[in-house]
Amino acid sequence: MVVKAFLAPKYLFPNFAHHGNVRSASCKIRSRSSVASMGSSTAAAKHVQYAALPYRLRGKSRTEVMLVTSRETRRWIIPKGWPQMGKAPHVSAAREAFEEAGVVGAVGKRSVGSFPYQKRLKNGVVTVCEVHVFPLRVRRQSKQWPEKEQREVKWLSAKDAAKTVKEPMLSEIIRRLAHETVD
Repeated sequence: MVVKAFLAPKYLFPNFAHHGNVRSASCKIRSRSSVASMGSSTAAAKHVQYAALPYRLRGKSRTEVMLVTSRETRRWIIPKGWPQMGKAPHVSAAREAFEEAGVVGAVGKRSVGSFPYQKRLKNGVVTVCEVHVFPLRVRRQSKQWPEKEQREVKWLSAKDAAKTVKEPMLSEIIRRLAHETVD
């Protein structure tokens, strides 16, 4: 299945291909059956989360991506969380990036893609979350932030970050970001 994903404004990614005033890219997403195959108890309930993809440019051709560890399993992920009442999705994503990684920067108002993942809720139930990803060009990292003691944070080349994360669609989003910010 191919879905159109609208990309960030041109001022954030000046080298993205664009058509008129709308910039878009096609990306493959999992079919319903492959999401269902993530576990029969997870297919029925689907929740939305918003994530920031923190990145910076090193030199003229190297994009680096910041990853953080999850609190429970310690796997490498991008900052993400639940929607915040009364806040736009990109604002929620930027807030998660600050809370989880202490980063501040320019966040794109449009999602650069989405990916599904299984989340274990506090009550033990596993559900499928669809995570909408917003690019965040990092300007600075604070010395202190709310979850600093609960997570590890590291910068990786986009290529290494794409290999490190476990979600295939997130890997593709990272690869696309790196490719389109340096072309």
